[in-house]
Amino acid sequence: MTKEEALFNYCLRLGDSSLILGQRMSEWCSNGPIIEEDIALTNIALDLIGQARTMLTYAGQLEGKGRTEDDFAYKRNEREFYNTLLSERPNGHFGDTTIRNFLHSAYYYHLFKVLSNSKDEMIAAHSVKSLKEVTYHLRHSAEWVVRLGDGTEESHQKVQKSFNDLWEYTGDLFEMNKVDELLIKEGIAVDLNDVKKEWLKTINEVLDRATLSKPEDAYMHSGRLNAIHSEYLGHLLAEMQFLPRAYPDAKW
Repeated sequence: MTKEEALFNYCLRLGDSSLILGQRMSEWCSNGPIIEEDIALTNIALDLIGQARTMLTYAGQLEGKGRTEDDFAYKRNEREFYNTLLSERPNGHFGDTTIRNFLHSAYYYHLFKVLSNSKDEMIAAHSVKSLKEVTYHLRHSAEWVVRLGDGTEESHQKVQKSFNDLWEYTGDLFEMNKVDELLIKEGIAVDLNDVKKEWLKTINEVLDRATLSKPEDAYMHSGRLNAIHSEYLGHLLAEMQFLPRAYPDAKW
């Protein structure tokens, strides 16, 4: 595996996770519990899709086969996506979305902090810009975790269950393979074990404020490194990709 091949795959990982979570968040448009939250969730979706565009465009440049961001988004099947399993989980109720976003935003926050010093100029610039957006995403979701966890008895129970149900998908965030090993040696990627330590600190701090309990580590799902996903990704892509696949020669 060459450095260019590894970097191509790494960019797909970053771009795909933002794209899929952005698509999930867009499903809240016009469905938010209050109008301010409806707007906030939709804006987060736009931020994530913007992040995806940068990385998928860069992936196309690295590949050198003329594929664009739209080709990567709309003309791949689910076994060609490298997004995190957490990003494709269904929205569920508002508490489910809040916990999923909190876990993922905390991951991106600490990941982009370190990647801001990447020796790859595009990765570094992307991380610096994305960190500004993800900082807001993390603050927004964390405050909702506290509000729901330390709210009524019903909200506390619901959001604790959301946390318990989603925790088993967090192990996938920190798995690494030969791509990571090669790029870490080149000073481009980061050791996700170090990211996990900071991530756990953030998780524990917010859980303490929210009077919630961190689930015990047990079985953890994995798959993103090998493009293996849950059944939910196929359904999501069927909706997201319908128009470009139905009219492949259309110009927008």
